[in-house]
Amino acid sequence: MAEVRHILFAVTAGVDVHALAARAEAALLELSREGNNPSRFAELARGLSNCPSGVDGGSLGWIAPQDCADEFARAIFGTTSPPPEVGLLPRLVHSRHGFHIVEVLERRPGRQLAFEDVRARIAVQLAQQSRARALHQYVQLLAGQACVEGVLLEASASPLVQ
Repeated sequence: MAEVRHILFAVTAGVDVHALAARAEAALLELSREGNNPSRFAELARGLSNCPSGVDGGSLGWIAPQDCADEFARAIFGTTSPPPEVGLLPRLVHSRHGFHIVEVLERRPGRQLAFEDVRARIAVQLAQQSRARALHQYVQLLAGQACVEGVLLEASASPLVQ
């Protein structure tokens, strides 16, 4: 687990991604300078972040890898042991939501839970995966049996008949 705060520069429709990335890089550079006031991160989060956590100085609280997007989790928790250190991450984190400036405030080692403690959650997850797989296969079967008639193709302007 890690206590994390971030500043999100959200990528939305119509936004100039290059200008947004440049703005995020400039904020990261400012926070990276030695002698920077520790409260500056919270100030920038309140003023720049597109995440609701901005009002709390960017605080996401204590999170685990399953609590966030995969690309965000990889940056915070890493894929190797030990995970990245505590402090401001030296690069922007790119996620499906946009660009993040991330600071890890503290880490706590995880602990392995007893099987009896997680049995019910595992059963639910496996049942959901099984239902999703069955539904996907059923839809593929229906699509394979479908017969579409009377559709005009734009390129040839001839009807498609099966």
